[in-house]
Amino acid sequence: MRYWLMKSEPSDVSVDDLAAMPNQSVAWYGIRNYQARNFMRDQMKVGDQVFFYHSSCDEPGIAGLATVSKLAYPDQTQFDPDNKYFDPKATPETPRWMNVDVKLVRKTRLVSIKELRGHPELEHMRILQKGNRLSITPVDPKEWEFILRLL
Repeated sequence: MRYWLMKSEPSDVSVDDLAAMPNQSVAWYGIRNYQARNFMRDQMKVGDQVFFYHSSCDEPGIAGLATVSKLAYPDQTQFDPDNKYFDPKATPETPRWMNVDVKLVRKTRLVSIKELRGHPELEHMRILQKGNRLSITPVDPKEWEFILRLL
C-alpha cells in the first residue's frame, strides 16, 4: 500500500461535497499534468490511502482521509468540448488523461499548510517543497503516520 496527497479546490470538490456524493466517492478528474497522471495510471492501487487536501483557497490544508477505490481509467472530461478540461488531441481510442476514484474515509480537522510547515518531521514532504505545484504527490509512510497523529 502507498500513501498520497491529492489536492482539490474546494470550489470544485470539497471534502464536504465528497461526503454528500453517492457512496461518498468521486472520480479524480481534470488532472492535466503528466507526472500526476502517471502516478494515477502507473502507481496507484485500490486501497492506497489519501490525504484529501484543499488547495487554492483561503486556508489550504488536509481536510480529510480517503482511499483509492477504483484503478485508473480514461478521464471523460478530456472528450467533452464544452468542458474546461477538454483536450482536442485525446480520443476514446487514444486517451491522454486518466483518473482514479477516491472514496471518503472521514473528514478531519483542517491541518493547514502553515501547521504542516511547523513540524521538522515533515521538512522533506513534497507538498512543502519550494515550487511544488503537483496536484498529486506521494507521501512517505513516516510522514503519513506523523500526520495521522495530528488529526
